[in-house]
This record gives sequence, C-alpha cells and structure tokens, in this order.
Amino acid sequence: MRILVYGAGVLGCELTHLLLQNQKNVVTLLARGEWKERIDQQGLVIRQWAQCKTTVDRVQTIDTLAPDDVYDLIFVVLQADQLPEILPALKANQSEYVVFVGNNPYAQDVMQAMQRPADKVAFGFQNTAGRRENGQVISVHAGVGMTVGGATAPLSGTFCQRLTAAFDGVKYKLTFYSDMDAWLKCHAAFILPVCYVCYACKGDLTRATKEQRKLLIDAAWEACEMLKAAGIPVDDAETTDCYRAGSKKRRRTERMVSIMAKTPLGRLCASDHAMHAVREMKYLDDAFEALRAKTETPMPAWDQLRREMPQWRTLLLRTAGNK
Repeated sequence: MRILVYGAGVLGCELTHLLLQNQKNVVTLLARGEWKERIDQQGLVIRQWAQCKTTVDRVQTIDTLAPDDVYDLIFVVLQADQLPEILPALKANQSEYVVFVGNNPYAQDVMQAMQRPADKVAFGFQNTAGRRENGQVISVHAGVGMTVGGATAPLSGTFCQRLTAAFDGVKYKLTFYSDMDAWLKCHAAFILPVCYVCYACKGDLTRATKEQRKLLIDAAWEACEMLKAAGIPVDDAETTDCYRAGSKKRRRTERMVSIMAKTPLGRLCASDHAMHAVREMKYLDDAFEALRAKTETPMPAWDQLRREMPQWRTLLLRTAGNK
C-alpha cells in the first residue's frame, strides 16, 4: 500500500515509524526545511521514552504534494490552525482516501472544503505525545492507537478495511467512531483547560496548585455541558462522567492529572505541546468561544483558568521571540 504522512511533527514521525513496521507499505513522509534534510541524512530517529529504546528508520521524503502524486492513503498530521493553508493542495490531489489526524474543532468544515464524498474523508486522534529535541523525536506512549471515523457518520467498510490493512501486523489499535466531530470537540474540552494551567505555570505543571488541578477538571465538565447546550452530541459515559463531581471516573481523572503534575509525563504529554503550539490552542479556544456564544451555560471554573493565564497576544509574542 502506498501511503503518505503529510507532516513531520512528533505525531507524524511516530505514525510514519509505525506504518513502516508493515513491510507491505511504501511510506513517504512530507517534511520541510532543515528537519527534512536531517531525516534524509540520518534517518528518522525516535527515542521511545516509555520503552527506553531508540529506533531509526529510513524513509522517503518529499516537500510538496503534486496533484498527480497518488496514494492509497494520506494521513494529514498538522496542527489545526495549519490546515486552511494546505487544504487547496489536498483538494487538488487525486488520492481518494484522506485521514486528518489531530485536534480539529471544524471537522465538518474541513470535510466540506475537501469536496469529496463523506466516506472518503476521515478524522482521527492518535494517543502519542512528545517533542523534537537535538535532531530526534522523543515519543511517549504506553500503547499506541487511533480513534478514527467520519466527521458525523461511520466510515464505509472499504475505508475501514484500508485502514486496518495499513496497520496489519503492527501493534496499533484502531477504534472506529461514528461522529469524530463531536469526539474531537469533547477531547478539546479537556485539552484546553490543561493548556490554560500550563500557561499559568509557565510550562511547568509541577507548579500547578491543588486548586488549579481541581478547576481543570471542573472546567472540562463545564465545557461538556456547554457543548450539549450548543447541540453537540456528547457521550456522557465516555466523556462527561470522567469529570462529574463524585463519580468513580472523576477520581481516576484526578489521579491522572496528579501524576501529570508531579512527574515528567506532564511535560512530555501536555506542556511541551501547549508551549510550542500556542497558535493551535488559540485556534481551539476561539472555536470554543464561538460555540459558547450560542449558549448561556455558566462556566466559572473555565473562566477563572482563562483569567489566570497570560493573554493570548503575550503568549504568541513569546512564541515568536523563541523562534
């Protein structure tokens, strides 16, 4: 199977590594600039943090997608705010099946912009985190996989079979979901409060107070309630109950947040991305504010966390200054 991974950040590199484990795949990675040159010269080097090992893969790279460069599958692994810029090239390309992987508050809009049948465009989220450092990727995962599906409907059997075949023989769990637009919005309901706390603590989650950790989970619950009020179908058993006061799932979430705040996992799984993806987080924040404007849902914990963080303009200026 001929596969393109469009984007060479942490998630794209880890996905490329995994797809290369299936020897039936011919994988190409779209990368640019010095990072592409480094991959071409030394291979794709990934430090698997939890597994205490380093992998090196040789992979073909390109820096531009031509309309007639056809693949059996394209995985687009970019930050949400970068998608509008590359949609024209993807729309012009003749490949049939495209999967957008990562945070995305506008899955339905992206699907419509692609001007393809709904069963030819999928959206997914891969449970991998990490950062790029000293010419290599540091990747964190306990058991990697992807939740994937159509924007608002199940994928066709053909699409599901193609995805399954891509990971044949690979330790990678595909979980098919029928409404990824709702799933991704519910995921952002937790991601955004985590980022607000990261920004308030200057990227060091060990500085987060017990009250901030509590507010983080309260804010996620408020966001889920707001999504429901805005007409988004929210699966309470899968999402809201994880944040509902007094529930068993809430206690598990509290333990997870505490571990993130007290161990290196916090930096690798949350703050690294938050601090390097300020534009994406603002993009998500703007999307949530637009949804919230349609409702009258009170969100006191959410509002308090947003007040405690620096203004977006300040964060964006800091990001620009660090480049």
